[in-house]
Amino acid sequence: MSSEPGSDPHVRAHARPAPDSLQSELDALFRRFIRESPQPLTEVVREAMREMADSDVAATCLREGMRPLDFTLPNQHGEPVSLSQRLQQGPVVLSFFRGSWCPYCSTELQALQKILPLIRRFGGQLLAISPQTPEQTTATARELGLDFDVLSDGGNEVASCFGLVLSLPEMLRPVYRNYGVELPTYNGDDSYQLPIAATYVLDGSGLIRLAFADTDYTRRLEPRDILDCLQHIH
Repeated sequence: MSSEPGSDPHVRAHARPAPDSLQSELDALFRRFIRESPQPLTEVVREAMREMADSDVAATCLREGMRPLDFTLPNQHGEPVSLSQRLQQGPVVLSFFRGSWCPYCSTELQALQKILPLIRRFGGQLLAISPQTPEQTTATARELGLDFDVLSDGGNEVASCFGLVLSLPEMLRPVYRNYGVELPTYNGDDSYQLPIAATYVLDGSGLIRLAFADTDYTRRLEPRDILDCLQHIH
């Protein structure tokens, strides 16, 4: 979803990335996967991505000018984190990710860690949210060296309230298992439901000032866009 209300939600995601951008790094990851994988596998992945693109999730999820419902989720330390309490302290950045098993998600989380000092300098706080179990969430924060709150959204309850959830296509499930990714183990259920990649910037009143969501899990919002939005929130 782009940052401009009423505009094409795919324009920002599909623009040509700058050479030093997060998206350029993610594109390189995908190119390497295509280059190093057998053609039957890449064809399955591309077909699954087309199936997810046909979903209307990205077009119907929360967007700029809306206000999400309050929520409370446990962080990597087992502490409850409430959106409304964090908003009392200023703007909040919400990053929904599929799981640490996803290299695109891990790359994004590490990019967010790099800009964390600037997010805080602009008065903001960062919350990352995934359907992983609390144990997996703790491991994610530790292994990636994350100093911000990583929240466990069991059953995708909060992601569902944002309208971000879709089911992993059947054709991809054996592919993931072959790579050692057992989603029921990571998420604690056998629903195979995941949030699409999404980032929101909320001002202190809870109003969504910037929204990005894309069913293509290789596309993410640029960190510089998060910082630009925070700079303009008063």
